[in-house]
Amino acid sequence: MKIYRVYLLINEAGRRYIGISEDVGVRLDQHNAGVSRWTSKYRPWRLEWTSVEMPLGEARKLENLLKRQKGGNGLQRLLDEYRGS
Repeated sequence: MKIYRVYLLINEAGRRYIGISEDVGVRLDQHNAGVSRWTSKYRPWRLEWTSVEMPLGEARKLENLLKRQKGGNGLQRLLDEYRGS
């Protein structure tokens, strides 16, 4: 079974991007290389947070939950709850 992490990127302007990946380091490199059309406009990105490891279905649910928070206390509570090592 493949294991995934949800991640949060941030750029110098404070724009955030939330995604999921099997290898967050490789995915961050792809975002900064311009592979992703949406994130290529807002480079450079740095990794702000990663979740614990989880199956794909659980990772997708967490990704969608985080994206609906739009910042604030709800987002921070979830980030604290699911923070990885």
